[in-house]
Amino acid sequence: MVFVQLAALSALLLIATLIWGQLDPRVLDGVPVWVKPAKFAVSFLVHFTTLAIIVALMSAENAELRIVAGVGWVLAAVFVAEMAYLIFQAAQAQHSHFNDTTSFHSVMYSLMGVGAVVLIALPIVIAWLAKGDIAFGPATQSGIWWGAIISFVLTVIIGGYLGGNGSHFVGDQSNPELVLPFFGWSTEVGDLRPAHFLSLHAFQVLPLIGLWTDRTDQGIATIWVAGFIYSALTVALFIQALFGQPLIRI
Repeated sequence: MVFVQLAALSALLLIATLIWGQLDPRVLDGVPVWVKPAKFAVSFLVHFTTLAIIVALMSAENAELRIVAGVGWVLAAVFVAEMAYLIFQAAQAQHSHFNDTTSFHSVMYSLMGVGAVVLIALPIVIAWLAKGDIAFGPATQSGIWWGAIISFVLTVIIGGYLGGNGSHFVGDQSNPELVLPFFGWSTEVGDLRPAHFLSLHAFQVLPLIGLWTDRTDQGIATIWVAGFIYSALTVALFIQALFGQPLIRI
């Protein structure tokens, strides 16, 4: 199954970037150059593992459709292209994002944006199949479907604004060390990444809530409430960042 292979490749790239990061001491804007490829590898690992689990649990009738394999191969092409560019730029200690120093970098950044839309749009096809698949309970079906839709809509809005903003930050980040550990989110000025993080992971959170709902007989309305609360929280963090306020001020 292509999604399993993509998840495995993401894990291997994560391990490789972590190891190489220990051997390469260079930094970019105060951050080790291999942190960004490693973070993207983690994100891809979560994304493809989610798709692999959904497809594995589908009825064979849906899982074996050509469109499922087609989605997988398109995502594979985008994934390889995006990770190749991230690694290429890290190897040169150059920015992959918000880099308009040359026409080449500007074009590549634009193409990465197109790739990002493809990566969050095509899972809707898988979610549509899962939505009517009797292999899943009704709340799980709804969780997968609304998770994919909410993730797509909010990520296009927030990610699109982030890309056009020219920076993760809203305000002047005077001290690059004033960030949350691991995530690197600013504790000094507005940072668009917390909202972007939530928008991306609706596709994991809502299906899990759906699975829990089916197992505990809470009723499908639980998914609708959870989806509304999740979306509201994401939008709230987005607005907070737009006002130049950090997620947590330290």
